[in-house]
Amino acid sequence: VQLVESGGGLVHPGGSLRLSCAASGGIFYAYFMAWYRQAPGKQRELVAAVTNAGTTSYADSVKGRFTISRDNAKNTVYLQMNSLKPDDAGVYSCNIKSIGSNNWGQGTQVTVSS
Repeated sequence: VQLVESGGGLVHPGGSLRLSCAASGGIFYAYFMAWYRQAPGKQRELVAAVTNAGTTSYADSVKGRFTISRDNAKNTVYLQMNSLKPDDAGVYSCNIKSIGSNNWGQGTQVTVSS
């Protein structure tokens, strides 16, 4: 199984980005999909998660600005990020947990700077 992320880049404060993470190679029953981020010198933190039932959860720092969604047919998870702040910068990695596997993407850089 390979997770391929896309959508990172440089954005001005207040701007938006949409991250995508597509799984290839076959995933059976992905019950948990999530985005994590790691800023330089900081620990990796959970940003947003969605279960197979559609239940979502968010870090307090991104509530109201980020939206996680999933397309089960495509085994893809998205993260819509609005009103980005410099503190949102970091390497964003997707994680998909399924029956028998726990998969990570390679990470995509998000830079928020004027």
